[in-house]
Amino acid sequence: MGSTDNWSQLSAHTREEIDTWRAKFPAGRQRSAVIAALHAVQHENQGYLTDELMTAVAGYLDIPAIQVFEVGAFYSMFETRPVGRHSISMCTNISCMLCGGEQLLSYLEKKLDIKAGESTADGKFYLKIEEECLAACTGAPMMMIDHKYYENLTPARIDEILDSI
Repeated sequence: MGSTDNWSQLSAHTREEIDTWRAKFPAGRQRSAVIAALHAVQHENQGYLTDELMTAVAGYLDIPAIQVFEVGAFYSMFETRPVGRHSISMCTNISCMLCGGEQLLSYLEKKLDIKAGESTADGKFYLKIEEECLAACTGAPMMMIDHKYYENLTPARIDEILDSI
């Protein structure tokens, strides 16, 4: 682990989760645990990463901070600013588009009274900017909320899903 204790701000639970992932990789390859580490940290931090938390992950994994910042900035699954607690991704790629994905995105925007890239006023939901593809084409149209897939959507099904959260 890093020589500084900047990682001490990570909870015991998060450190345990990171350790589980680190153990899956050969010695010296702890960088491979960065994605899982950032997932754990983001989940505990109300859905987003801070510079301090990413630096703490780097310290805990004993890798240069830039390697963690690169991952946090590159992947669309990570947020680096406060957003609504529940992240919604509506697929509008070709299969979903042909099955009404764009209309369902408009429905979601109206229902939540926000546009893609915004959070609801109460901080409950964040509607991510359009996703290129979420890899569930056979269940189009589909969306993902907090990394859980919902397929074969209709406006009524969207209402049911959102009401259950």
